[in-house]
Amino acid sequence: MDMLRRSSVFAAEVFDRSPTDKLLVAQAKALCRDYIHSKLRRAGIGWSKPEHSVPKGDLAAVSSALTWLCDELEDLQPNLYRNVSRQLNINAGSENMVSDAFLAVAADIFSTGVTWGKVVSLYTVAGALAVDCVRCGHPEIIHVITDCMATFVSKSLTAWLKKRGGWGDLVKCVLNTDHSFHSHWLVSTVCAFGLYLKAVVLYLLREK
Repeated sequence: MDMLRRSSVFAAEVFDRSPTDKLLVAQAKALCRDYIHSKLRRAGIGWSKPEHSVPKGDLAAVSSALTWLCDELEDLQPNLYRNVSRQLNINAGSENMVSDAFLAVAADIFSTGVTWGKVVSLYTVAGALAVDCVRCGHPEIIHVITDCMATFVSKSLTAWLKKRGGWGDLVKCVLNTDHSFHSHWLVSTVCAFGLYLKAVVLYLLREK
């Protein structure tokens, strides 16, 4: 956590207060790759990550914050973000099924608005899906998940991210020590749980 605090100056130095859509989407994809790599490594599953996808400098601080928050979210509900492909009743080796399911769940989670809690929830889903894909012998599906994250951010989250000043705002969820802020974060994550569960149910009810 000390590393994150020392990196808190990044928002003013590197992250533009009005970042372009293209930059926000590229950062979203890089963050997704890095989180999946971290998730697979901690799960004891090997995956060769292209060096160019490694977040550097200030984006690395955001990646660290995102990973920490995803871990916190998963710790609160350990069974919710495991075996996601089974919960969605999809074949983790099918690019089309993984893509359709991820985008459908994302749309349902954010149907009532955007919060950092929901964003963290979506990344946690992405990491869980990646684990399922690799374990069933299809690591190539990882690129589908990261592409879907980029697609969803491009269509649905860039305007909100711009208002927040970019991805750097996420670090405040880790650095802010105000009790009311943490209460807001917990409420946000609880809401994300409910919306994720609803999204899973709605996806299962969709006509295949």
